[in-house]
Amino acid sequence: MAALAGASSSPIKVAALCGSLRKASYHRGLIRSAIELSKDAIEGIEIEYIDISPLPMLNTDLEDKGTYPTEVDAFRRKILAADSILFASPEYNYSLTAPLKNAIDWASRPPNVFAGKTAAIVSTGGSVGGARAQYHLRQVGVFLDLHFINKPEFFLKAFEPPPKFNSDGDLIDEDAKNKLKQILLSLQAFTLRLQPKC
Repeated sequence: MAALAGASSSPIKVAALCGSLRKASYHRGLIRSAIELSKDAIEGIEIEYIDISPLPMLNTDLEDKGTYPTEVDAFRRKILAADSILFASPEYNYSLTAPLKNAIDWASRPPNVFAGKTAAIVSTGGSVGGARAQYHLRQVGVFLDLHFINKPEFFLKAFEPPPKFNSDGDLIDEDAKNKLKQILLSLQAFTLRLQPKC
């Protein structure tokens, strides 16, 4: 599909957040694949990977009369400028990771820069492919006033054959790439539906 029917002339901007800080993270690989798809297979969508590793641990002592540390302020501005959020969320102990929760908490400090945006989640791993982390993240999203797409869902079982990733963490499974494309198309359509009509 070259373009979504009825897409606006300006592309929707998606901020992509990875809950893993590991260099060869499969979740970062999912984001790289999503960026490639947005350039090669889907018109009208731009995805920017936002690195959350520079963020300090949440500490309100670092706030000064409504201002934030430089790294936090830059992160919040990028979230604010986005139309949508793409979370690549590993599952740790049945939940989302500490780095991702920390980033979410910084972005939700007043004013909450997530409010009113659309979102999608992709996960990979063993067992149920990160499903429990996704459901917990959806609960957190209620307070954030995020609007998640409901379908399709993306839970990729990374360790079942055929191989899903190479040694660099790049997604190599074509079926998974197609499912990821469907996630992006759904996010694009939902975002356009919720945007104010001129």
